[in-house]
Amino acid sequence: MAAGLTAPAALAADDYTQSVSQVSSTQVQISFTPTTPALYVDVHYTGVPGLGQQNVRMTNGSGTWRTTVGGLSTGNVLDYWFTYEKSGPQYDTPHFSYTVGGGSTTVAAPTFSPPGGTYTSAQTVTISSATAGATIRYTVDGSTPTASSTLYSGPISVPNSRTVNAIALKSGSTTSAVSSATYTIGTQAGCPTQSDTPNFGSNVRIFDPSMSAATIQAQLDTDFTNQKDTLTAQFAERRVAHLFKPGTYGVHDNVGFYTSVAGLGQNPGDVVINGDITVDAFNASDNGVALQNFWRSAENMAVNPASGNDRWAVAQAAPFRRMDIRGGLQLYPASYGYASGGYIADTKVSGQAASVSQQQWYTRDSALGSWNGGVWNMVFSGTSGAPATTFPNPPETTLATTPVSRDVPYLYVDGTGKYRVFLPSLRTNASGPSWANGSTPGSSVPMSQFYVVKSGDTAASINNALAAGCNLFFTPGIYHLNQTLNVTRANTTILGIGYPTLVPDNGVNAMQVSDVDGVRLKGLLFDAGTTNSQALLTVGQSGSSASHASNPTTVQDVFFRIGGQIAGKATNSLVVNSSDTIIDHIWAWRADHGNSGTVGWNTNTADTGLVVNGANVLATGLFVEHYQKYQVIWNGQGGKTIFFQNEMPYDVPNQASWNAPSGVAGYAAYKVGSNVTSHEAWGLGSYCFFDTNPAVSSYHAFEVPNTSGVRFHSLLTVSLNYRGTITHVINDTGGVTPSGTVPVNVVSYP
Repeated sequence: MAAGLTAPAALAADDYTQSVSQVSSTQVQISFTPTTPALYVDVHYTGVPGLGQQNVRMTNGSGTWRTTVGGLSTGNVLDYWFTYEKSGPQYDTPHFSYTVGGGSTTVAAPTFSPPGGTYTSAQTVTISSATAGATIRYTVDGSTPTASSTLYSGPISVPNSRTVNAIALKSGSTTSAVSSATYTIGTQAGCPTQSDTPNFGSNVRIFDPSMSAATIQAQLDTDFTNQKDTLTAQFAERRVAHLFKPGTYGVHDNVGFYTSVAGLGQNPGDVVINGDITVDAFNASDNGVALQNFWRSAENMAVNPASGNDRWAVAQAAPFRRMDIRGGLQLYPASYGYASGGYIADTKVSGQAASVSQQQWYTRDSALGSWNGGVWNMVFSGTSGAPATTFPNPPETTLATTPVSRDVPYLYVDGTGKYRVFLPSLRTNASGPSWANGSTPGSSVPMSQFYVVKSGDTAASINNALAAGCNLFFTPGIYHLNQTLNVTRANTTILGIGYPTLVPDNGVNAMQVSDVDGVRLKGLLFDAGTTNSQALLTVGQSGSSASHASNPTTVQDVFFRIGGQIAGKATNSLVVNSSDTIIDHIWAWRADHGNSGTVGWNTNTADTGLVVNGANVLATGLFVEHYQKYQVIWNGQGGKTIFFQNEMPYDVPNQASWNAPSGVAGYAAYKVGSNVTSHEAWGLGSYCFFDTNPAVSSYHAFEVPNTSGVRFHSLLTVSLNYRGTITHVINDTGGVTPSGTVPVNVVSYP
């Protein structure tokens, strides 16, 4: 039997026993006993009033792991599940529930044997529930099962690729959560074994705590010198990653263009920097502003800032993830000049996070000591310490939780010195860092299941690895593609470090992801080629309708560029057809500046940055700028956006060449399709700077159907330096942009 590449769910119900007992009117004890000893067991639970999801390392006593949960009262329903180690791999159990004061337990969610994965031939699948006497109903078309779905009466045949969803029911008990398994049949099963200690190539620096601080600092300084200059390095081809093995370091890493800095621990506290990870307005040509500090990242480290405050003064495409800042965080340059917006996720800042001159910012699933400042649009979801919603004065919008999120896959070194990639679990209504109460819940995959993409790899060699069942790990570099990269296997992970750049040649589309469960894309830069591509990245085929709610595809820290380095062309940058996709921090950018000959109205042509056709798609941290028609077109039902930052094209030659099909002046930045009846968005800003022809105007920035199910919150428009105007904010609501770079705000619509 050839299993899939990702760690499966719990092997079977008889692999462990679990129970909940009430120890007082406000406390319960959760117990978990694996059949063989485990190195660790984590319990994850929700349902305690006033708290979001909690993740706790349980305490072992004579082979049974226990945790006491307090703060409860009669009638509270505790939803809980476990992550446990078994002979090396990690496994996740189904969800269970317990009603305080009643002791009733929701039916255990079904499990599948064999688990979902890639197999060379048809499989016979057994579905079971740990609840005695439960019946199971299932579907094989991707739809959500109900009490009237097909009754499971014995092993079922899976002759070709499909997703099996199942629920368990029992009279007098609450129906289980939906379980899902995706089977890919007929391709080679399993990636040909790769090295667990791979050679990542010459552009990846791997630091060890046994190395002297002076040696490490010298390498950091050399890389920074090469990558720092806004005039010469911004569109250069150099790419680099700084990776720190677990331990403590006394260094200062100034982070330049196309540089990723990351810890190689399983949790942020495993790598401690006694110093700084810094981005500032480094160059004389910057004139004290950080408006072009693009394409750099920091991830998965703890920092004890030398001065008490770390500085991360960035603009777009500069994520700050899984960071533990043991002090303050300054998101503005030391000069107090403007910075152009950024993104924080899964991070803890013990002191104050200060935006000051940052124009816009989004913070997700984090914990802040406090927050200070904001120019136009500051948005928070699932972040403790965030300010209350006061938009527009101050311009802050806060959601208590993030509806759905899944933190990024990341590379780490295990206790034996081997490399693995951790795959965090899906979170719903999340608040706070995933690692706040212990390890991030999820599963782990060895690097033996990843094909390491390095200099010299071609589209053919990369596609061969995908077809063989491998995940992909892109190292820093430029990769020209003469054929589309086809991602067809469910649960494929494609992870890049050091801004690996994919350039489609001869007009091919760069990457196509099939309409399957659980694909994870992280850390890629798509750079359009000189022959027009219809799309740079497409998720799901046109007309896709299968549900992926329990295991969506995630597109995270994935960036798109049209022009700037080369005179690129692409009709669309990202097209999302698959339902339930999570778009978590993208920057789609038609360049407004760059190398000579790469930028111009008829040179770097691009219609639209993002097109969403799938249902229930969520965007958290959406940056789209300068496209020549609609910046975003959202046709799918049930969509949500939390934070949108946009600039309209600078270089519109005249009004006659830039009127929408409806006849109104200009193209809206964010258009919701006329047939959409449900859509909601929070914290959206669109700015105009019609520098080529300031007589140009756009009738409105947001164009949406007038229906009660389409709702927008905290919107604004700005005319930068009064170069052109936007007549209304949304539809016919909101006044014309005034002079003085002053925003026009709309608190809610309708």
